[in-house]
Amino acid sequence: MSRLAGKVAVVTGGAQGIGEGIVRRLAGEGARVAVADMNAAKADAVAQALRAAGHEAIAVAVDVAERAQVKAMIAQTVAAFGGIDILFNNAGFNKPLPFFDADESNFNAIMRVNALAVLIGMQEAGRQMIAQGRGGKIINTASIAGRQGYPEFAPYCASKAAVISLTQAGARELAKHRITVNAFAPGVVVTPLWDGLEQDMLDKGVIQRKGEFIESFSSGILIGRPSQPDDLAGMAAFLASADADCITGQVIMSDGGMVLV
Repeated sequence: MSRLAGKVAVVTGGAQGIGEGIVRRLAGEGARVAVADMNAAKADAVAQALRAAGHEAIAVAVDVAERAQVKAMIAQTVAAFGGIDILFNNAGFNKPLPFFDADESNFNAIMRVNALAVLIGMQEAGRQMIAQGRGGKIINTASIAGRQGYPEFAPYCASKAAVISLTQAGARELAKHRITVNAFAPGVVVTPLWDGLEQDMLDKGVIQRKGEFIESFSSGILIGRPSQPDDLAGMAAFLASADADCITGQVIMSDGGMVLV
């Protein structure tokens, strides 16, 4: 497949989990990719593996909530590949706490990475795309948690609701420049993020055994199982391609049938 041939894509949080699945799919469809992640060693390993497979890839170390670092990420990508056509604002994290234990520190840390960074990414990539004059695609990772709240991680839910609103705002602002802005909303995805969530829940005494949290959240999935990163990569590649040129300001539920909207 080569529907992204000649395109340049940046994927934040691209060193593992959903982001790594997206990076590998985009590269497989012909894109030149920047694997952007706070974990420089993991990003470099993914980029090296892609290059060994015959793809064009670079690694970029970045804190996505620091504007100067985001600007540097874009500049490094432009220097390597001559421009940027696609941005995936995918980096994010969660630190679950019982509802009454969530505090200012927890809320602000999650909003900084999951919401503020999405705004910064759209602004800085948008400026570069506008300057290039050839349009572009911005795709944000939302969540089922942006559609309904869960008391175990209320700040995370708020941050993903913000992603949805920022996606709509960005779509309205950037449409005149032929830049589309969309999001996809995963549900339960088997990634290191969920391993961390379960360990946090064990430490807090919310659950009693490993696997209990993901099992309880997965019980209502219509397709009968949680997702894998590869399950989301096809939707990501579609939104990044010309096949989605007439789609903007939308949030595509990619959760196996957990939340029906």
